[in-house]
Amino acid sequence: MVTQDFTAQTKALIDNLKGVCTSYGLGNDGNEFKIITQVFLYKFMNDKFGFEVKQAEPKLNNGGNWEQEVAQYTEIQYETLLMKMNPDSAKLKREHYLSNLHNKQNDEEFAKFFDDTLRDIAIFNNDIFSVKTGTGSKITLFDELSNYITDSSKRDDFCRAIVNQLVNFSFEKIFGQKFDFFSTIFEYLIKDYNKDGGGKYAEYFTPHAVAHIMASILVDSPVSNVTGYDPSGGSGTLLMCLAHAIGEDHCTIYSQDISQKSSSMLRLNLILNNLVHSIQNIIQGNTLLMPYHKVGDKLMTFDYIVSNPPFKLDFSDYRDDLDNKKNSERFFAGIPKIAKTDKDKMSIYLLFIQHIVFSLSQMGKAAIVVPTGFITAQSGIEKKIREKLVEEKMLRGVVSMPSNIFATTGTNVSVLFLDKANTKGDIVLMDASKLGTTVKDGKNQKTLLSSDEEQLIINTFNQYKAVEDFTVVVSYDQIKEKNYSLSAGQYFDVKIEYTDITPEAFTARMDSFQKNLDSLFAESHALEIEIKKQLGGLTYG
Repeated sequence: MVTQDFTAQTKALIDNLKGVCTSYGLGNDGNEFKIITQVFLYKFMNDKFGFEVKQAEPKLNNGGNWEQEVAQYTEIQYETLLMKMNPDSAKLKREHYLSNLHNKQNDEEFAKFFDDTLRDIAIFNNDIFSVKTGTGSKITLFDELSNYITDSSKRDDFCRAIVNQLVNFSFEKIFGQKFDFFSTIFEYLIKDYNKDGGGKYAEYFTPHAVAHIMASILVDSPVSNVTGYDPSGGSGTLLMCLAHAIGEDHCTIYSQDISQKSSSMLRLNLILNNLVHSIQNIIQGNTLLMPYHKVGDKLMTFDYIVSNPPFKLDFSDYRDDLDNKKNSERFFAGIPKIAKTDKDKMSIYLLFIQHIVFSLSQMGKAAIVVPTGFITAQSGIEKKIREKLVEEKMLRGVVSMPSNIFATTGTNVSVLFLDKANTKGDIVLMDASKLGTTVKDGKNQKTLLSSDEEQLIINTFNQYKAVEDFTVVVSYDQIKEKNYSLSAGQYFDVKIEYTDITPEAFTARMDSFQKNLDSLFAESHALEIEIKKQLGGLTYG
């Protein structure tokens, strides 16, 4: 009940912040996303700081006003308090507190004070919370948010309205909750900013059901001290599910994404989900052209890789830069040619699959969302990739998902699972296309999987179960015999049904067939006579 109340309160806070933006002319503005997410993050960090302070110094957890007590600390005492706190938590100066902002909101030039406070928090925590670009420069935590209001006379009022929305409740009592609570909040927070409206690099939000299935199949036994990677990280849904399945304190997360917006979303997701220690590994940049994560001159390899890469994208402007000797091993199956007409339909996902194969550690595992056409293509790069997966014995299986599992794309998708330790075979091919319930999602149809259906997919796959018309378990040799097809349907047994009948019933049925044939032949003969008669009556002119 507490979680439900906090979920409702948190969603109300997000809606109220959007309402403030709308009132000041920023509704659906390109900068609304930055304002909403950064203000929410400041609120979260402020409340998390209060929670952490009380953990570090239990005497402050006595029901009194801890901020007033801390205000009496000397500078040395305050620095000592900060040193006791979790190193992954934001450190705030006393003037950074939300209560301080609220108390000063009637001061002149409040907007400047508001911006200066957030900027100073970013500088004070720069080493922990900055996302890096591929060239190594840092993207700080907060922008000067009031500057998004073009009428400078309204900036103070705008910032006051924002602050007044933040003081109505505290997150402190919910910090015992983890992924399930914050994944719901995160999805609600960014739901209006993660749609297919962002142009060339629009993000596609991976449904939680798909992310959960991918993580649960990959992590089917306890592990620790492992690495997880997504070369097209997006807003981080796949990485969060993976980290949750492993345990946030048992893994280190790495990612790269060309979109600055996605990198900002992912940073927020990491902060919400106790993965601050991995923020330094979040890179904004072009993974295919300039992969960032390296050990010396060689690309890093990872224990777990998850990805929902863009399927089609115009990469013609740097395609030829990829086609060189240095990349020949990474892009082993080849690089798609530049399209002559519709360049936006270049199959960039094939490059991501090859990059992932190249980036797996010796015992690495991966789960990749692919268009279902990939698993049966009879030629080209698609087939070359499948051949390598089979010949080098690193295939774990495929789950073909229901149609419209992604509401934003009509493409049917499957999830390709790799496992470099699966050398003996036993590959699970699953057709889950008949599962799910279709619902309306705006103008689109969307298929939802129930929790029982998710668990059915996970359990059947991980237990190597062969279920009629649902799954088959095959060997590498069987896949070769089927021309490297990974479609479960091509391996299902063809069933011929037999019905026992008596000799008398058989004779009666054959007589019926004979009479029907006689009738059809007689009708055909009559038609032949009529056609000849009509032709004979035709005259010239």
